Amino acid sequence: MSQATRTYDILVEGLVQGVGFRPFIYRLAREYGLKGWVKNTNSRVHIRVTAPEAEVRAFMKDIPLKAPAVSRIENIGSGIAEKIEEFEDFIIASSSDESQEITAISPDMAVCSDCLADMERQPNRTDYPFVNCTHCGPRFTIITDLPYDRKHTTMVPFTMCPQCRKEYEDVLDRRFHAQPVACLDCGPRYRLITIREVIDTPDTLPEITASVIDGGGILAIKGMGGYHLACDALNEAAVQRLRKSKIREGKPFAVMFRDLAALKEYALVDTVEEKHLLSWQRPILILQERSSLAPSVSNGFHTIGAMLPYMPIHYLLFRHLKTPAMVLTSGNLSDEPIMTGNMEATEVLGSISDGILEYNRDIHNRTDDSVMMVVNERPRMLRRSRGFVPNPVNTGLELEGIFAAGAELVNCFAIGRGRQAIISQHIGDLKNTPTYLFYRESYERFVRMFRLQPALVAHDLHPDYLSTRFAMELGLETCGVQHHHAHMASVMAEHRLAGPCLGVLFDGTGYGTDGQTWGGEFLFGNLVSFERLTRFRYVPMPGGDAVIHEPWRMGLAYLYDAFGEETLSLGLPLTGIPDSEKLSLMMQALQKGFHTPLTCSAGRLFDAVAAITGVCTHAGFHAEAPMRLENAVQMGTNASYPFQSGEEIDFRPTIRALVEDVRKKTPVPVMAARFHQTIIKMAVETVTGLSRKTGCRQVILSGGSFQNRILLENLEKRLGQQGMEVYTHGEMPANDGGIALGQLAVAAARRR
Repeated sequence: MSQATRTYDILVEGLVQGVGFRPFIYRLAREYGLKGWVKNTNSRVHIRVTAPEAEVRAFMKDIPLKAPAVSRIENIGSGIAEKIEEFEDFIIASSSDESQEITAISPDMAVCSDCLADMERQPNRTDYPFVNCTHCGPRFTIITDLPYDRKHTTMVPFTMCPQCRKEYEDVLDRRFHAQPVACLDCGPRYRLITIREVIDTPDTLPEITASVIDGGGILAIKGMGGYHLACDALNEAAVQRLRKSKIREGKPFAVMFRDLAALKEYALVDTVEEKHLLSWQRPILILQERSSLAPSVSNGFHTIGAMLPYMPIHYLLFRHLKTPAMVLTSGNLSDEPIMTGNMEATEVLGSISDGILEYNRDIHNRTDDSVMMVVNERPRMLRRSRGFVPNPVNTGLELEGIFAAGAELVNCFAIGRGRQAIISQHIGDLKNTPTYLFYRESYERFVRMFRLQPALVAHDLHPDYLSTRFAMELGLETCGVQHHHAHMASVMAEHRLAGPCLGVLFDGTGYGTDGQTWGGEFLFGNLVSFERLTRFRYVPMPGGDAVIHEPWRMGLAYLYDAFGEETLSLGLPLTGIPDSEKLSLMMQALQKGFHTPLTCSAGRLFDAVAAITGVCTHAGFHAEAPMRLENAVQMGTNASYPFQSGEEIDFRPTIRALVEDVRKKTPVPVMAARFHQTIIKMAVETVTGLSRKTGCRQVILSGGSFQNRILLENLEKRLGQQGMEVYTHGEMPANDGGIALGQLAVAAARRR
């Protein structure tokens, strides 16, 4: 042994477990002729080798260059052991639980092409719907604890057969230590339950299951992170029946297509969108419609929430399905969490479906499908869940011991470990009792799994949010974070910005420091504090939160703000709503200021314009009115309505001009376009003015209104043309699903 030879400890941190990383290290070490071992700990992958320094450095340099595609290396460090240790060979050692630190857990991955091929060429996996390897398959949904070993997954009840055991223990095999490894002889099984029979024969199951969908039926399918409800996306009667059964009157359904070619027949797809559709995350992507599915799928929208198969069972079904597309929506009722248990699914979904396709492995961590869209050739997250959770966001801030409770709607919470923010899967709207129970359950699981010792709790300022109440119940030190400051801080944390920054924060609801409902804000600040530079003009909300479900109320409020007592004599479609008595009562409430809290929310302004133009007076789901107003836009106009700027941004001139257009019977698509151009022009003028005043050119766009493709696309471009550095969300949603990351960042900055 040469004098330059030492024993080195190499520590690799990041997403390096459950992705074939140890076999990769084994093969690479053998290529270099190194001797030693590699093992998982609960915080990292630990490599120990005895070799000359030059060889070790070359080996370390190759690790990030040749690592598995799904892995994500955050840091590689090395040190020299006190004593030289001699090894006979290089091996993969047993995993160990060495500390309270944790390593990243892999998200669930779409089935890979090699495993799909195995379904045709391996006798023990022919048409087996649970085929997987180290490059694909379930991860987060089946893990119960760290480190990621089979004994810490819901695969425990399934004893590996000799063939699977051989693959699992062969370091050169693609299934080496693939914890869900299984086959027809030893793994989980699907079965189809109908009112007439139970079918569990693998060779006939897919064909019979497909016949339920092709026959116009509704099928409950147990997926990776929970149950889905499926039907033929070309069968209008089936889709309408699903809508009625699921109590989902207006919101568009997601659609799974047989393959990319079938998808392109119905949706427009560019190269960036194609890349994400085919990625191992397999999200739902919001695409522009090319040709129509059954009308009730998108329900009047010109977009399709499209995805491609990601589980073996999907591919098996499409082999037999006559339809090229099936609705695949979360298996729940209304806004409740996606179901995971077989008994629960039988009790609830059994009554609204013609068959239940279940399997006998537990789902430990439920996850919905993730939803994205591509704007200005960049992916934008709308719902972060399967395929992305629990990948951490690296902020550069010291986050250890902080829990961020998130908001009330589309909730996600966050925990801090070191400098990493670990964001929960999409939880949902906490006003729903089952969703709140899911929230509490997920918090307890994250705290245990990720070894969190919470010491500081960040929360929204709204005292009635269930997330705020939960934060207070923990009995720990708390840090209240204003809703829109959290939106702004979320983008700053994602891009590691120190500030100060200008923030353009547009959304529906956020509790303000003055006790009013904010949502049309221009802020200036850093992670610690902010200043509100200007805002939309306050208008009353007749009936309070009732305006969310009845946008006509906001239409009435904005008309009253602009026209006063003349409002009811305007003769607009708004005044022709069926219940004239209710309209009269709302007018009295506005006149007397009774139960009319104030708001400056962009979302409520969009509600008002949607109602005044007749696009949407009653909302069947959250943000339906703004979505339908965006959907109505006819592109190709740069015309806009007038507005006034100053200490506040006054849209009374906008409303008066809009009413003139309504009276002239201007086409709705033109009015919708002019209104969007008004908001874009207003934002550009306001930001450039505030930039001159503050000297700041870093601009953040956040809040649920920036899920509007027209606003986001145009504001990014136009502000960039004005010389601004524009920052928006990428990894996190612009809606309240991104709030927890911002709360975490603010709490960390204030603690520091």
